[in-house]
Amino acid sequence: MSTAEDLFITVMDGERPVGRGDLSLALAGAELIDLVGAGAVTVRDGRIVPGGPATLGDGLTGEAAAALTRQAPYEWIEDWLWRRGNGLSDAYQAALEASGELRPRRSGRSPFGGSRLEPADTPASRRARDRWSERDPVLVALATVVGVEDEPDDRDEDAPGLDDEAVTTVVAAVHDAVMELEAVRQRRTIENAAFANLWRGP
Repeated sequence: MSTAEDLFITVMDGERPVGRGDLSLALAGAELIDLVGAGAVTVRDGRIVPGGPATLGDGLTGEAAAALTRQAPYEWIEDWLWRRGNGLSDAYQAALEASGELRPRRSGRSPFGGSRLEPADTPASRRARDRWSERDPVLVALATVVGVEDEPDDRDEDAPGLDDEAVTTVVAAVHDAVMELEAVRQRRTIENAAFANLWRGP
């Protein structure tokens, strides 16, 4: 499975609510990290530069590769996250459900609110859980960005670190995009409250 699929399963296994918009941005980042790992792209000065051909399959990661901007000056990472991330969590849910990786939830609360699904007990989902339990740095970093667990203390020597500059750049861009999305939500909440007060009157 891809990093994005592992991230989706990790979120589904978690107890904390995760916004679909936040997850979509992180999934786009996970796809980009896998494209970097496959040699399909490089990250240069904050832009995504397509590389040589890579074997990515016909799944959503393959679709991501096909969606790359292949003309200079190429696309900013932030722009890619917003463009590719649009509705991406729904796409992954549908794909994982169709492949039997998700099943109806037996009990408990879903991190997606009313979505009554959970990861099935399959070899792929077990690999994703093993990756999480082994504290894979990329998976932990992306899951932390969307709130699956708290940000590690800078003094925590056991916190997994990223040792690839391109991956670090992508994770930082995902973090910034999620923060921007949260700022938009807060602004809308304030504006809606002000509008309601205006109609309510003195």
